[in-house]
Amino acid sequence: MSERNLTLLTDLYELTMMQGYFHEKDANETVIFDAFYRSNPDGNGFAIAAGLEQVIEYIENLHFEKEDIDYLRSVGLFGEDFLEYLATFRFTGDIYSVPEGTVVFPREPLVKVVAPIMQAQLVETALLNIINHQSLIATKASRIVHAAAGDGVMEFGLRRAQGPDAGIYGARAAMIAGCVGTSNVLCGQMFDVPVSGTHAHSWIMSFPDELTAFRAYAKLYPNACILLVDTYDTLRSGIPHAIRVFKEMREAGVPLTRYGIRLDSGDLAYLSKEAKKMLDAEGFTDAIISASNDLDENLIVSLKNQGAAINSWGVGTNLITSKDCPSFGGVYKLAAIMDRKTGKFIPKIKLSENAEKITNPGDKTIRRIYSRESHKLIADLICLTSESFDETKSLLLFDPVATWKKTLLSPGTYTMRELLVPVFKNGKCVYRSPKVMEIQAYCKKELDTLWEETKRLVNPHEVHVDLSNELWHMKAQLLDSYHFND
Repeated sequence: MSERNLTLLTDLYELTMMQGYFHEKDANETVIFDAFYRSNPDGNGFAIAAGLEQVIEYIENLHFEKEDIDYLRSVGLFGEDFLEYLATFRFTGDIYSVPEGTVVFPREPLVKVVAPIMQAQLVETALLNIINHQSLIATKASRIVHAAAGDGVMEFGLRRAQGPDAGIYGARAAMIAGCVGTSNVLCGQMFDVPVSGTHAHSWIMSFPDELTAFRAYAKLYPNACILLVDTYDTLRSGIPHAIRVFKEMREAGVPLTRYGIRLDSGDLAYLSKEAKKMLDAEGFTDAIISASNDLDENLIVSLKNQGAAINSWGVGTNLITSKDCPSFGGVYKLAAIMDRKTGKFIPKIKLSENAEKITNPGDKTIRRIYSRESHKLIADLICLTSESFDETKSLLLFDPVATWKKTLLSPGTYTMRELLVPVFKNGKCVYRSPKVMEIQAYCKKELDTLWEETKRLVNPHEVHVDLSNELWHMKAQLLDSYHFND
């Protein structure tokens, strides 16, 4: 992505608004926009933030080429003075974000942009495109990894992804969420993540018989010998032939370091249990029994409940497309405008008859609150950046809607961590993106701070996202100020 100019990866109305700001407002007026989402995908108890590295690459390469300006001129909507301005356009603002791999919740800002209004407006579409996609796939992958309950999950979705970028960056997001590898070789090269795979039915079919095909594969890949056993007859042909090859390897002194079978069709619970009996009877008790075939978290849980002997899962279509929940739903809303005279931000709020669409105003950050004893997450607190907190004093949390629901945390019983970190300052990147496997390790630690009730796949416990008292009162005053009389 760093090698591509994605400046025109935007909705037309971002550019028409920019021209409007250029003529009708101060183009350097500083504003704050928040990117957030309103509900967890898949009915999950949380989401996982992903995509920041690609946002950074996009911002660093944000500029209009001559060809871009020529194209915009041809559209017939833009004046020459505005097009001349675009010729020297660069991002000069600040961006704050939660780190990739962070467990996040609805309504809290994942990315905060503080920049001249024209710059902040332009980046909306691409920022949402990147964050929405990778956060969606990371969240879906985390559900699948959780369902696998410690078994390895391989991402196998490239051929079913909605295009090359979705396949590459979807695989990246899946690795962040805990997959042990991907079949996507380009993703492996770009992000230094493990790649893995077995062989297709066509490999078996291209040989005179199944046994010959297995022997040839074992000769080529003795240290990664996972044999696909369902081309002809899983129990009467595939598994017996695989066992015969494993015996030949053992007798020849070939170390059986990573070996086993893959099931890609049929009754996976029954077949895996029968396969396990057959493998164990011949002394291959540590053989991998891998399964694929349109798996998702619900089918994995069902198979485990049926006692399936599967210990490795290859998940493709349903992961890479998040098939049952294809959209993350992130939005990007104006939160404040700077008063040029005072240098202070004037909070802005969007109203709606739909209560969940009413935005949180002002210059905000997120404070994550943990139990000092268990280190588990208690709640998130959206507050103003100007606020300070003292962990040696009591902290009152309350539901921002049902305000009578309150929790008083005693002094010394909790700790707090600010989630938003600086990414750009004055247009310069000040953040080092970790490698994907480092992000995966961080994500695992994040997930470990959640109670199991929050991680369950059905009807998870809701983690509370509260507003600070000061922010709540600011919001209430703004809401009151918009009561109109007929």
